[in-house]
Amino acid sequence: MDSVTLDVLDLRLLHALQLDGRAPFSKIADVLGVSDRTVARRFGRLRSAGIARVAGVPDSRRTGHAEWLVRLRGLPSATAPLARALARRPDTAWVTVLSSGTEIVCIFRVAEEGAAPLDGLGRLPQITQIDAQRLLRPVMDHRWIGRTSALTEEQITALRPPPAADVSPVRLTELDRRLLPVLAADGRAAYSNLAQQVGWSESAVRRRLEELRRTGVLQLDVEVAPRLFGFSAQCLAWLTVTPAQLGSVAQALAADPEAAFVGTTTGIYNLIVIAICRDANALHAYLTDRISCLNGVDRMETAMVTSYTKRTAPLP
Repeated sequence: MDSVTLDVLDLRLLHALQLDGRAPFSKIADVLGVSDRTVARRFGRLRSAGIARVAGVPDSRRTGHAEWLVRLRGLPSATAPLARALARRPDTAWVTVLSSGTEIVCIFRVAEEGAAPLDGLGRLPQITQIDAQRLLRPVMDHRWIGRTSALTEEQITALRPPPAADVSPVRLTELDRRLLPVLAADGRAAYSNLAQQVGWSESAVRRRLEELRRTGVLQLDVEVAPRLFGFSAQCLAWLTVTPAQLGSVAQALAADPEAAFVGTTTGIYNLIVIAICRDANALHAYLTDRISCLNGVDRMETAMVTSYTKRTAPLP
């Protein structure tokens, strides 16, 4: 991954896929002013190098799943295998190693608003401390701008699909339960390949996938390491915010270019922020000159991201 440098066309292609992960290469090529073959070749290079892949993930709020933010502290020697084991679980949505391997933070998706599955984790001798808090609501309605700033407004308008037509809860069908794991592994899989893997007709798969996208149940994300955009410092910040000012602080941080995720949680820390900065000096400035100065922020705990084991979808 480190041997590949992103050029202007790569950045524009990745931005285009963030807007619409299943946009035909012909459409992207037309907007970018290059050939279909060039776009297909560029994406194939990025994907084969392990730099980028499109993953399809369901919106937990639409499918009735609870999201639990679980923080595990333990022995550094056990962190890597434990993180890999967590990443292989179908109920984890995000697994990251923090603080040079002394802790892991992951998100569990639990059906029917259930509790976090902690029984098995609590019996592991290498884990010394567990904390679980409910992730209540993501505040940001956009991607981290570090990877979505390569296109013009005109190009964005041409590529962005229409907004979701419905926001009510949905009940997943048997086809959905077969289709979603396949889309998690490859959000750009052809309809014929999807049909073959789920054992359904291609026309049925096409109709259902388009419906899941139209209603906003299925979200497509492009997984790319921020360091390829020139950002080397990533940090999780847990904030305790005065309840009366929680909404205003969350919205203020969500508008920051450093913010990759902002969400409200239960617990003594009622707001979590993932910050991405150019380097440690820039991160220091963001924490001290921006977050700490916001009216209503009473307490802050931070931890540097060491590595990501699982970003949004299962390991390929």
